[in-house]
Parts: sequence; structure tokens; C-alpha cells
Amino acid sequence: MDLFTSLVPQDKLHKNYLQILRVSQQVDRAELQRWCNGFPDRDNKFVKEFQTTFNSSFWEIYLHALFCEIGLDMDWSHSSPDFIVEVNNERIVIEATIAAAAIGKTPEWEKDINKGVPTRFKEMNVESIIRLSNSIVSKHRKYKESYSKLEHVKSLPFVLAVAPFEQPHFNNQYDTPIMALLYDYYVDEDAYNDSPHLYPNGPPGISLGSVEKENGAEIEMGFFQDNSFSEISAILLSTTATWGKVEAMSGNVDLKRFITSVWWSDAEGKPVHQTSALQEHKENIRDGLLVFHNPYADRPLDPDIFKHGGVVQVFNDPNTGKITYQRNGDCLMHRQALNLVTDELSNKVSGN
Repeated sequence: MDLFTSLVPQDKLHKNYLQILRVSQQVDRAELQRWCNGFPDRDNKFVKEFQTTFNSSFWEIYLHALFCEIGLDMDWSHSSPDFIVEVNNERIVIEATIAAAAIGKTPEWEKDINKGVPTRFKEMNVESIIRLSNSIVSKHRKYKESYSKLEHVKSLPFVLAVAPFEQPHFNNQYDTPIMALLYDYYVDEDAYNDSPHLYPNGPPGISLGSVEKENGAEIEMGFFQDNSFSEISAILLSTTATWGKVEAMSGNVDLKRFITSVWWSDAEGKPVHQTSALQEHKENIRDGLLVFHNPYADRPLDPDIFKHGGVVQVFNDPNTGKITYQRNGDCLMHRQALNLVTDELSNKVSGN
């Protein structure tokens, strides 16, 4: 599958796609093409969708590369849902979706880097909660009305893979919005930043109960705190499965690239910040992946399937409400790639 031979006029191409056609990104494009090895275009429109809508197709490519990396066999004999995987004689259905910007809101690709990173997080996190909720509810409905009736889906665990691309700086949220949405546990960074002396152990975790949409409708938190979403076995999510991961893994020596990242350190028991040249930065496809298990699932997901280095799994005890994390070594929380290129390399666009 050739991702980079453009199939539509330039004015129809997505801004993110145009950005990665720069001459300086040739090695990076080859890395993404590698992620695609063995990924079939089942409906003969995937490449066009990648070039014109980008994010949802990119997320599917990432998931394919991830499943290959952790040894999941993929069955492509059915047109939907997106993935049917098998490991240790267990089959799982995985549907991919993204949280996109609301109509009229600033899309993620219009981020103004001159404004810097936000220092207040509540508004950004609530927007993410709302958009994630819309995506999860929509796919949950799709499962109940359609997928659950398919013979190749019945009786199998159903996993939803969600990527948040809903606003500029979405990559800074990590797990804060999804933890609030699924388990009603919200880490209040604003409260800590306002009065750090009140919280010697770091930002407090609080219950939001609900959040309000602009139209006044309320979204109740705690999707995984009762059996309302029992059809969903678990949710996969990553805020680091972005083009920055391609840049971090490609080994592109055609330009000067620096990586700033935040890793949860098991040894130190806290996040650790790192800045390094690309050649010194070590990152793989698994780093940054989060798996949120539903304690009320009709068909629970076997945690051993995703028990790999770099993957964080989250569990909630339905009796005590206690949340536990399974980490396998240091875990990527944030990453940003900074490219220092010549005008000639950065401005020219590949003819592919």
C-alpha cells in the first residue's frame, strides 16, 4: 500500500499530510510505510482517506504496527469491525475510533506554537472528556445495534481503541480526561498549581460527578463504574501515537532533531523529564499505550495480552473503587520532537 503517491488535487489534501511531504521527512515517511507492511486496503479507499482526513487512518496504521509488534495475528477476512486479532487461541474484536474536534472548534492541526503550552488544564480536559464520550458512546451504540449481531463477533471480547485528536495540545492530556470519564477520577492540576503547599503529595484526585456540554446536557462520569458499558471489555488509548512517534523512531539523520519527553520512572516513583538528541532517544511502538479494563465487562480482556514493556494497564476494583496500575518498566507519558532543518529542506515538498 503506497501511502504517499497523492491521489487527489493538492487543495483536497489534509494539512497534516502536506506537512509530512517535505523533503526533510523522507526517512520519516519510510518509517510510517514500514508500519504499513502487511496492512491491506480492504475497501480500496484507505490511502485516499489517509491523504484527505489523516488522523483516523494514521491511528489504524499505528494499531496495526502495535499488534504486529506484540505478536497478535490479524484476521482480514471480514470487512468490519476494524481488527479481529488472535493470541494464545483467543480471538478479540478491536474497533478503532478517534475523538475529533467539534464543529466550529479549533482543530488540532491549527495549533499556534507561539502561544506555548497551556498552563490551565480544566477547560482543555473537559473538552477532551466531552469529545471522548461522544466517540465511545457512538461506537458502543454501533456495537449493540450492528457488530454484536455478526457471527464472527458474537461471544468475543470487544475492545475500543480511541485516539484523542480533538484540540490543539491534545498530546499533553495523557490519561487525565479518560480516567475521569471511565472511573470518575480526575487529577486536578490547576488546584495544585494554584496552591502547591496544600498538596504535598502532588495534585489531588477528585470526583467530577459530571461535566456539562455547551448545550447544557450533562455527561455522567464513571462509564466503567457500573454495567452501562458492559459490552466494552477495555479501552486502548494513546496520546503519544502521533507523527512525533514516527519522528522518534525513524532515525532520520537528514536533520537535527531533539526529543523532549516525560517518562514515569519506576525507580524514582515519579515522572522524569528528558531532553536528548534523536540518536540518544529510545522509543518503540508500545511506549505510551494505555489499556483501561472494564471491571463490569461481559467478556473481560485477558491482561496478559498487553503485558509488554512500555504498556500501562489500569484496573478498578468494583468493590473498593481502588485504582491500580500495572507498569512494565518506565512508561512514556509525553513526547515532543523539535526539528532543526535548513529552509531548503523544510520548505520543499516531495514530488511523491
